[in-house]
Amino acid sequence: MKATRKINGGAVSQFAALPWRHTGAGVEVLLISSRETKRWVIPKGWPISGLSPPEAAAREAFEEAGVGGVIDHRPMGRFEYDKRLGDGTLQHCVVTVFGLERMIQHATWPEQGERRVRWFSVPDAANAVREPGLAKIIRRLS
Repeated sequence: MKATRKINGGAVSQFAALPWRHTGAGVEVLLISSRETKRWVIPKGWPISGLSPPEAAAREAFEEAGVGGVIDHRPMGRFEYDKRLGDGTLQHCVVTVFGLERMIQHATWPEQGERRVRWFSVPDAANAVREPGLAKIIRRLS
């Protein structure tokens, strides 16, 4: 069950996973396309009843990107953005980001046909996202 949690002045909390991996070329970051605007984002979503924030972030990584791995229980940081809801209104969100070192790419996952999934170098990932706060968090991986 998903639920929203209001925080500071009407903003709501979301939890996100920042999937990353080591390669011969260095660290890479997994980004996914958003469903509506097709911009590059990280897997994120609302709090999930019965799951801790890092567990909710890991669930979103599986549902949206098909990845699993070791989720860090310490946040990497937070960023803010305005989410367009189904009725067209904007909801201000504060997103807590947890690192997810990828260990598994599942063959199938719930949103597989709805999003693009792509690995980026750290600088390219930071330049691909629109949210300055998220770009700053990504750059910390280099």
